[in-house]
Amino acid sequence: MALIRLEDVSKLYGFGDATTLALDEVNLIIEKGEFVAVMGPSGSGKSTLLNIMGLLDKPTHGSYKLSNRHVDRLSISQAARLRRDTIGFIFQSYNLLPRLTVLENVALPLTYKGVSQTKRLKQASAMLERVGMQNREYFYPYQLSGGQIQCAAIARALVNDPSIIIADEPTGNLDSVGSRLVMELLTEIHKSGNTIIFVTHNPELTRYATRVVYMYDGTIIQDEKTNIGEVAKTAKERHYKIAKKTVDDDLAGVTLLMKALPDKDVRTANRISRSKEKKKVKTNRRKS
Repeated sequence: MALIRLEDVSKLYGFGDATTLALDEVNLIIEKGEFVAVMGPSGSGKSTLLNIMGLLDKPTHGSYKLSNRHVDRLSISQAARLRRDTIGFIFQSYNLLPRLTVLENVALPLTYKGVSQTKRLKQASAMLERVGMQNREYFYPYQLSGGQIQCAAIARALVNDPSIIIADEPTGNLDSVGSRLVMELLTEIHKSGNTIIFVTHNPELTRYATRVVYMYDGTIIQDEKTNIGEVAKTAKERHYKIAKKTVDDDLAGVTLLMKALPDKDVRTANRISRSKEKKKVKTNRRKS
């Protein structure tokens, strides 16, 4: 049984001549335990797709089944409860509250479930230990590196023990070290049985995925199974299709430049020489 099933899902924004088609009859099935990367250019519908799967938005047309339940028909409050208990979100901008400590930020989702303060702080501390951040519990977000902030955000996403993790560009604001830290952490979470769906523009991050979905103009144009540890074939082709200079090309360019320099120097010397000759002639004429 599919965990997520989208059938002919479309999403429209605006009215009349200002209508924008964000998703165009998308069909997608995600099984439990998959690690899915969603790729595509800006404006292709990636974030809209995630928002619908994460119950942050509803499709204009089509159906969405989550664990075989028609969730596109839920009321706002029903969707909010299901989202709270089933789905964890990780955002590119982290969205940690600056005036709360890391521990308080991670414990925040439990507040909405009515968990007592002592219990929620204990659960938050245990989750921070899981992501290697227990020694930063009482730090504020501004005291952390980008990678550490995102790890805290992941802990917050996991504190409700969701079965699905949805991450929109989770490494978009991080350097290579921070990106690797976050992706390795998501890999460990995936090994625990969680289903992970993340958006990325970086083909290198497809090494962590078991499947890559490619979007363009609101539609899914390709769906590729991948091997963990390898860059997805289509992602590599799309990203590296522009010819790039090799070391030999650079050396050839330097050689041409070196060959051109003497000629330039000769021309410059000739101009200087001619200028001197002209001045000499003018001086002789004046003397005579």
